[in-house]
Amino acid sequence: MDEQDIPIDIHTGKLQEWLVSRRVVGKDWHKAIPDIRNKINNAIRDMPAHEELVKLLSGAHINYFHCLKIVEILKMTEADTKNVFGRYGSQRMKDWQDVVRSYEKDSVYLAEAAQILVRNITFEIPSLKKQIAKFEQLSEESTKKAKDMSKSQNAIRSEFNTLCQQLGIKGEKIRAELKEKVEQLPKLYDEIASKVSSLDKAVNLYGEYCKNRNCLEIIRHVAVAGNSTVYEFLYSEAPLSIEETPIDFGPEEDTAQEVSQEIDFGEAIDFGEGEITLQTDGANGAIDWGEGNETVTDPAEINFDISLEESGIVVEGGGQSGGVARGEEALSVLDAPKYRDQFIDELMELEAFLKMRLYELTTASESSMISLSLLDEIAGQDTNTIQQMIVNVEVVLANTMQPQLQYLHQVKHSPRQKLTAIDKLKENENLSKEKSVKYLEQAASLRPDLAKAISHTKILQQQIETDISKRYKNRVVNLMGGINTI
Repeated sequence: MDEQDIPIDIHTGKLQEWLVSRRVVGKDWHKAIPDIRNKINNAIRDMPAHEELVKLLSGAHINYFHCLKIVEILKMTEADTKNVFGRYGSQRMKDWQDVVRSYEKDSVYLAEAAQILVRNITFEIPSLKKQIAKFEQLSEESTKKAKDMSKSQNAIRSEFNTLCQQLGIKGEKIRAELKEKVEQLPKLYDEIASKVSSLDKAVNLYGEYCKNRNCLEIIRHVAVAGNSTVYEFLYSEAPLSIEETPIDFGPEEDTAQEVSQEIDFGEAIDFGEGEITLQTDGANGAIDWGEGNETVTDPAEINFDISLEESGIVVEGGGQSGGVARGEEALSVLDAPKYRDQFIDELMELEAFLKMRLYELTTASESSMISLSLLDEIAGQDTNTIQQMIVNVEVVLANTMQPQLQYLHQVKHSPRQKLTAIDKLKENENLSKEKSVKYLEQAASLRPDLAKAISHTKILQQQIETDISKRYKNRVVNLMGGINTI
């Protein structure tokens, strides 16, 4: 086999070493590069308007082979500057010819071309590919996230519709509908309170057993006073006025309350049955306490032994805090969370007692009867009566624990619900979709750069292989691990 038929295989990563070891280029070739780059930067500032030049210089690092093509183009554009000796008078042509000569000295161009090739294959092209793959991955993740959020929306919407059905609302104008429903709570509480009086016999029976006629105090109070305020339950008197805290269903439903900056007592202050008029003297602003100038009674003449009853003065109890029910005290017994829970606990306690008593009555064992022997003296201890008592308790308990009432109670006392969960998920879903599209657009914008980088690198590799081949009698040169392997 002739030597010419033996291909020259060079690993791309070691191409520069190969060129130096074969003395194709010198070890200090890189020292000439800065001067050449300066000449290129100066020459490129003055270029003729030519379509091929624009295409040639776009998106590529100018190397020796580009300079050769530029010179060929300038031979056409600068043809009119050529003299009889075949030399060009154009400064453009002179500048680029100087660049070519500098490149060709000691074959510096080949070393630089090898450096660009290695950099493109090792860094530039893989980096572009990784960026594109990353954007595509982010796009897929965003799409998946959007689908997951869509599923979550459906799940929450289903739960939301179920809750609306349980609350008995349409769910179109949630806050307004909930507010309307919450306003029905007093009526529901009154219906429960009206049934509590049927528990009197059961409560008295339990009181006899416990030797405590004040047990089950909430049930006893509701049976007598109905669903009164907590204030009345605590102080055994109705409040003079009630200042119930308004329900806050969120910032969208808040209404501004106009509060007077000054307290206007009007023309009279009502202290009870009579009326005391506060009149001022227009001249000096003094308060006129009567029609005439009455003399002040001597303290020695005042009889302090007269009782309030004899004096005719009636003192009215103002109640606690001036007789005004505020905060929790302004709520009804069945509405205030603390007392509502106590009411339910008392109902369960009474129910458990009655069931135990029914069990004792229906059990033949004498030992089981001894524990409640004290109840035998109380009339109405037959099983039918106890069963009816249990039914009455269960009716009140069932009405108190009905789901709709519990939901409305929770809404009233925890009004700031997460009613915007679906909207937030929808917003995040749209955002994820937008991100997915954005990532795809970014990946798409990099693909032309990648295609261009691959194309330029392939051309550069062929140019290097051809140049080396000419130096070794046109033997085939194969750059191993080149552009075709990435």
